[in-house]
Amino acid sequence: MPLVGMDWSQTGVAHLFSAIKENDYELLFLSARSISQAYHTRQFLINLKQNGKALPDGPIVISPDGLLPSLFREVIRRAPHEFKIACLEDIKALFPSDCNPFYAGFGNRDTDEISYLKVGIPKGKIFIINPKGEVAVHRCVDTKSYTSLHALVHGMFPIRPSSEQEDFNSWNYWKLPPPEIKL
Repeated sequence: MPLVGMDWSQTGVAHLFSAIKENDYELLFLSARSISQAYHTRQFLINLKQNGKALPDGPIVISPDGLLPSLFREVIRRAPHEFKIACLEDIKALFPSDCNPFYAGFGNRDTDEISYLKVGIPKGKIFIINPKGEVAVHRCVDTKSYTSLHALVHGMFPIRPSSEQEDFNSWNYWKLPPPEIKL
């Protein structure tokens, strides 16, 4: 839609996501759009600016399928969650089994909620935004918007400790074991 001059971004999204990032959370952008739409999706996210705030950096994960299979899955079958669940489960598998790397999820469809629940995101941390900009948490529509959620950001996304966990900091992960010396 941005190609034809329509702005379909929700007011306040850049400000809210920037505040979440400032509290030391990483953002992942996930879309069931086809790989052929990757460039335009990336450009939309990178260029989204609202009141001097841009969306924070984060990986953008898009379906590796072509345009027709992606459209068929999303529009005809109405099952974009099949790709999203598989993708999120693959990402989760990269972490220790007792760790869930996903803290919260934002989406604009009921199928996003299905995806997030499947990978263990708590119901109270799944935010589905309808076309009017209203937030639904656990399918209960609230009059809150991205802008009003910003006022609650420190309660919902408390500042994470700045010291990295010793077992998983970059030094411990990448350091080489000491050489073995035989005496």
